This record gives sequence, structure tokens and C-alpha cells, in this order.
Amino acid sequence: MFSELRSIAVGALAVGVAGVGLAVTRPAEASSRPAPPKPTVVFVHGGWADSSGWNGVMQRLRKDGYPVRAASNPLRGPVVDSAYVAEFLHSITGPIVLVGHSYGGFVITNAAAGNTDVKALVYVAALVPDAGDTAAGLNARPVAHPIAPLPLQPVTITEPDGSTSADLYLDPAQFRARFAADVDRETAANMAATQRPLDAAASAQPSGTPAWKTIPSWYLVATHDQALAPDLERFMARRAGAHTTEVDSSHAAMVSHPGTVTHLIEQADRATR
Repeated sequence: MFSELRSIAVGALAVGVAGVGLAVTRPAEASSRPAPPKPTVVFVHGGWADSSGWNGVMQRLRKDGYPVRAASNPLRGPVVDSAYVAEFLHSITGPIVLVGHSYGGFVITNAAAGNTDVKALVYVAALVPDAGDTAAGLNARPVAHPIAPLPLQPVTITEPDGSTSADLYLDPAQFRARFAADVDRETAANMAATQRPLDAAASAQPSGTPAWKTIPSWYLVATHDQALAPDLERFMARRAGAHTTEVDSSHAAMVSHPGTVTHLIEQADRATR
């Protein structure tokens, strides 16, 4: 009889605990909610470079579970280049972190405008225009510590309609000193030999309404940059309200400091989830 009463009491206690919700807590179920998918990181190179400069960053991001893509920037000017990259972005499903280097920053500023899938903009030693800015105008802006003009070599080309224009190359003999001083000599020599030229007319085309007015941005200042003045980088980052980090690097920060660039991209992802 006493054993029956004890069984009844134990049963009543179990019912009471369940009644106040203590017996239904299942920690395992709370942690089983799937994590949101990681955004696709899209890279846009600038002038005198190509998408291979992002290889070290892409390898690290893939290891951390990020899908990555690189848009081959036509380098014909902001109007053509931004339209091309904008269409490329529309081919990608889901959230995007958009990354631009050098003149590629000018392009992503325009290409991301109005695209609600772009969650963050990341600028790596890049141009960040406001509405009406040109690349030439930004580079001519007075700063405390200016750099010397780039040693550019024009190559005349004939357009399909018979008119002529010029492509601008960075002098291969000075490429490493001005663009990639902290990159090993063999890699820098290959970068100089395979550089893609920028249309001479590109620097005079104005920017439209910048995407950074509505999309959060991050900026990596290359403090030893000899292709884009570090003081100008700081000004543009500050004007855009970008979360700013500095690295002791040449202009080719994504090549010489891929870990730092990767960290900044992942920081932008985490902050915008």
C-alpha cells in the first residue's frame, strides 16, 4: 500500500513539473535551428590588375564556408563597368557582400545602387565616389601627403566604329614600386606583365548616387600605398561613414595581406546579418 502511494505521489510530481513547463525544455532542439546561409562574396578588381589578385582571399573565404565569385571588370569607364557588374550581381541568388579594389571601388559604388541583396560594401585601398565625383577629380584632391602621378603608358587603339582612343598601362618597370612594393618580385613581375589597361576616358566619367548612402560599408586603408594616396583613402572612408581599418601595405593589399582582407570581409558579414 505504501509503495502504491509513493508511485501516485511521484506521478503527481511529474505532472506538476510538466504543468509549469520545466519538463518540456529541450536544449538540443533550441540549438538545432539552421544557421542562415553565408552571403556570396563578389570581388571587383580595378585598373592594372585582374581577378587573380583576389586568389589568396578567396581561398581563405572558401575554407570558412563562403561562396565566392569574381566579376571581370571591363575597365571601360564607370557607366559601362557599373552596368556590367550590376547585371552580374543579378545573376546571384541570396545575400551578397560586394568587394572592390582601387578603381573597382568606384564601380561597386554605382553597381550596388538599388540592389537589396547587397548587404555590405567592402573597399580595399579603393576609390569611393560621391554623386558627381570623377576618378580624376578625386585623385587631384589636395591631401596632406600627396603621392607622385602614376607613370602611365598610353596605347592607341582603334574602336569598332573606326575612331581611336587610348588604353592606359602602368609602366612595367615601375609597377612593383608603385603598385605592389610588398609583393615578392616574381609575383609582382607577373602582375605587371598581365595587367589589364584602363580606358583613358574612364577617369572623367562622373559617379551616380552612391550605394554607400544606403548600404553599410567597410574600408581598408593601405598606409604605404603609392598608387592612391593614403590620406585620400582616409578622407573617402570617413565621408562614406565606413568602418575603417589600416594595414601597413602597398596598393595591392589583397595580394600581400590576404588574411587582413578576409577578416574585414567576414567582419562586414557578421555585422550585417
